[in-house]
Amino acid sequence: MFTIQFIPYQLQFKFEAGTSRGVLKQRDSFFVLLTHTDFPNQMGIGEISPLFGLSIDFDVNIRQLLQKIAENFTPQILDDEFLKPFPAVQFGLETAYLDWKNGGKRIIFDNNFSKGTEKLWINGLIWMGSEQSMQQQIEDKLEKGFRCLKLKIGALDFETELGILKSIRQKFSAKQITLRVDANGAFLPENALEKLKKLADFELHSIEQPIMANQIEKMAELVQKSPVPIALDEELIGINDTEHKKKLLETIKPPFIILKPTLLGGLKACEEWIKIAESMNINWWITSALESNIGLNAIAQFTANFNNNLPQGLGTGGLYHNNIDSALYLEGEYLGFDVNYKTNFLFY
Repeated sequence: MFTIQFIPYQLQFKFEAGTSRGVLKQRDSFFVLLTHTDFPNQMGIGEISPLFGLSIDFDVNIRQLLQKIAENFTPQILDDEFLKPFPAVQFGLETAYLDWKNGGKRIIFDNNFSKGTEKLWINGLIWMGSEQSMQQQIEDKLEKGFRCLKLKIGALDFETELGILKSIRQKFSAKQITLRVDANGAFLPENALEKLKKLADFELHSIEQPIMANQIEKMAELVQKSPVPIALDEELIGINDTEHKKKLLETIKPPFIILKPTLLGGLKACEEWIKIAESMNINWWITSALESNIGLNAIAQFTANFNNNLPQGLGTGGLYHNNIDSALYLEGEYLGFDVNYKTNFLFY
């Protein structure tokens, strides 16, 4: 018989994390502890961290929901329609079960990443902030060896943001540094194309979600006309049905989609998006969503299952004062897993 516990935990940011939805200072999460009466020393651990302003299950009475799950948990619930409206919960349960199934050693998948023989290429994330703070972040990331930078835009004056991009391109060509930008839906449909034409001067790899989600016809038109390749992000949230996923991608025809397991319903849900996208020759990459090292570890190991040669949008584990002990490490622009690192799950 399985026993499941949900441990509340508040992650504290090392800095004020600026987003288009405001500044984040802490993150409320639950750790999932899964055991079985036949294997009392084997514990699977997952993370449930709905994200403010994005997760469709952020505002639900999550404690009441978790209590109900704790009273009735079996692995079969992972394939139940009941969990579809709760993607962060689905992700936490799914990864805790996979961890338990593989011995409770934070090995979610047996692949070259979890064996320590391969690392994952990741982009360097530049948080929204003042022009000075963003410039400092850029310098720090370049000094560490990142060749792909992702800049959050939409919070500063647009001309100021163009100036930041120009300053990078004056020093580094598109062959030297790949630039991605993420607008988080900050542009209006009526001026988005004009802004995209200005951004195209800086030879960007892509722009994530230039306009708000759920404007499908306008997004499809923008994808067709934009001189900067568009990646769908928030557009995918809340879409659980296979046929709905196919219809969305067939209608918009984006060059890229971005997959966040916490927001999209876990690893199996993301795998379905990948299969559909690849059948339409749409490229993709995987991004973490400010999880602790528990969630990040699971997402990184999942990412390593695929032969994707794009830089991934994975965190580095350095966001929080009180992050969880982990075998993950950063080496330049590569995320690795140290098989010799003995982790302890400490949440106090």
